Amino acid sequence: MTASSFDNAHLAIRNVTRLSVGVAVALIALKAFAFGASGSVAMLASLADSALDLIASLATFFAVRWAAQPADHEHRYGHGKAEALAALVQAGLIFASSVFIGWEAIQRIFDPRPVTNGYWSVFVVLVSFALTGWLVWMQGRAIKRSGSVAVQADRAHYAADLASSAVVLVGVISGAFLAAPGLDAAAGLIVAVWLFWGGLALLKGAADHLLDRAVSDADRVTITTSVLSDPRISGVHQLRSRMAGSAMMIQMHVDLDPEQTLQQAHAVVVEAENRLLAAFPRADILIHPDPRGRMESPVESVSDPVAAEDETTPDATLQPDPAKGPWS
Repeated sequence: MTASSFDNAHLAIRNVTRLSVGVAVALIALKAFAFGASGSVAMLASLADSALDLIASLATFFAVRWAAQPADHEHRYGHGKAEALAALVQAGLIFASSVFIGWEAIQRIFDPRPVTNGYWSVFVVLVSFALTGWLVWMQGRAIKRSGSVAVQADRAHYAADLASSAVVLVGVISGAFLAAPGLDAAAGLIVAVWLFWGGLALLKGAADHLLDRAVSDADRVTITTSVLSDPRISGVHQLRSRMAGSAMMIQMHVDLDPEQTLQQAHAVVVEAENRLLAAFPRADILIHPDPRGRMESPVESVSDPVAAEDETTPDATLQPDPAKGPWS
């Protein structure tokens, strides 16, 4: 990835996280006014969600700036996983929000309270829906440019808010205009369940990132196919891939003609790295050349892209020599 494209990607991330914080503050102010005027539990649920949105957006705001810091002596792979930590914080906040809202909604189901000033509440929900929809659209554009995990988590949260806002709207209308405050409480309970489900998805994504889950099967096939497109490379083995923030980490061994000079082998490897960068501009690539047919370990090279990309197969041909370590 060139310095220019890297800077552009992080500029997009910084701008959209700043926008996210601003929208969250505006939504809190609007919903606090609407809740004070109406007493709607559905509006309270939405207000609590927006308050946690602000905390989550602030976590993302600082995390993406930390993640953008270059590698240093203590963090040789950079700081990209700060984005996954931000997503983990968001998941925890969503769980807390869902429990609070669910408890309040259950209490209101058994002890309904009237909803007043419904017109103001409806207006606030519609404005919130428009602001959130605009933010989600802007976040989608930033994700296309950067692939940021933290922004993806933030976007997933706000996308869920769009659906929950529709439920809140139903609750407010039911409580204020249909004299059915029980439906308002039920709407708040639906929002709580929706948030909890979304939190589980965010938690899984953050955990996969922090535990170095391999990239998708399609990406691994693309990696091996790209490398093996050069006939001078006869095999790929010990392929490792993971994500660090928006950067993909790719490591592998390739089989080359043992009669080549070091300079020739280096040229082949550099060309392979350039092909991978064309497919994955934000990749960090490490390719180790092996002399074909002269490996000391029992690891056999693989010329089949589908087999080479399978990093979890128990087949001994894809496993490193335990006596020599994973990169011997």
